Amino acid sequence: MSRDPLPIGRRVAYLRVRRRLSQQSFADRLGKSKSWVDKVERGVRSLERVSTIREIAAVLRVDPGTLLGRDVQAAGVAERRESVARIRAALSSYPMAFGRPADRDVMSPDRLVRDVRHAWMTFQHARYPRLVELLPTVVTEVHRAHAQDPEAGRAVVVEAYRVTAALLVKLGEGSLAWLAADRAMSAAAGDRVLLACAAVQLGQVLRASARAGPVMLAAASQVAPGTPEEMSLRGSLLVQAALIGARAGDDSVVGELLDEAAELAAQVGDGHDHYRTVFGPTAVELARVTAAVDLADGPQAVARHEQAIGRDGWRWLPVEHRAAHLIDAARAYLQTDDPTNAARVLLRAERIAPAEIRDRPAARHVVAQVARDPDAPSTITQLAVDLGVL
Repeated sequence: MSRDPLPIGRRVAYLRVRRRLSQQSFADRLGKSKSWVDKVERGVRSLERVSTIREIAAVLRVDPGTLLGRDVQAAGVAERRESVARIRAALSSYPMAFGRPADRDVMSPDRLVRDVRHAWMTFQHARYPRLVELLPTVVTEVHRAHAQDPEAGRAVVVEAYRVTAALLVKLGEGSLAWLAADRAMSAAAGDRVLLACAAVQLGQVLRASARAGPVMLAAASQVAPGTPEEMSLRGSLLVQAALIGARAGDDSVVGELLDEAAELAAQVGDGHDHYRTVFGPTAVELARVTAAVDLADGPQAVARHEQAIGRDGWRWLPVEHRAAHLIDAARAYLQTDDPTNAARVLLRAERIAPAEIRDRPAARHVVAQVARDPDAPSTITQLAVDLGVL
């Protein structure tokens, strides 16, 4: 069943304009009259013959399903919702609190560590549909192991909640992401390093809350910047505080925090992933782009983006990180009235990490914004139609 908001006639008109065809030239290519085209586009004349729909699609250079508004992802979306519901169910169990005895053998600590590591790798490769399937079992097994031995393997509990929160942020499941991040903070209590790790995801979840900034700074103050691992944690928390500040419009705080993070990043270097932070000089530069976009400084964001992607460190970032940045870059290009480059970077993101575009509501929103611009190229219109956002 289609959930497409556009009637087929309006869809034909929209795609025709994107192809820069007048009604007359479009009619000529179809062997129809201009009046026929006008009636189709206004919905006065219906399109019922499959052969006619195929002819129109051929002239417009789109798939026939595009004209019909078929949501090719409907089944996938339904499956994903079911999987998210399973994650919710897993998070909603409390065996740790009640010390519930295991009804079967608990997974070995080594196996749990491997499974959580695999979950993080799946996330960083932007394979979100696969991760949605994996996490209910991972969370359940972590619960069971911790219920049997609360003191053992606390780090794996925190990491399981962290990756769960990271995924749920991507999927736009804010309330559930907050629950996972809060669970990570609770599990980390008493260990300053684990608390700092958990706080990184908490910052992502609470990005829109100005009150979360002091929480990030408090967590950062607990981490002495000695080893590269500690500097990565402290720097990542400063970045989160800066991005929270950018959302709040506090540009003076943003600059100070990112400058301090850059000093730490210079000592850490690119190409590392200490505590799943992917912290380094290039990551800080990408954060400056995001901050500039949130502060509505499109020209600065574009300039920094174009410099950052030329750095060697850009190629060493996980696919997820690069694709997420390209979405921010598209927002920057929109702020500078450049839909062509906005479309270009979105299509690049879709090539390297399809799920970042197709499974992330925030990304789909940006695609729709670009596709609605009268000067947007037809390639982004096709993607928007395929996503069901146009």
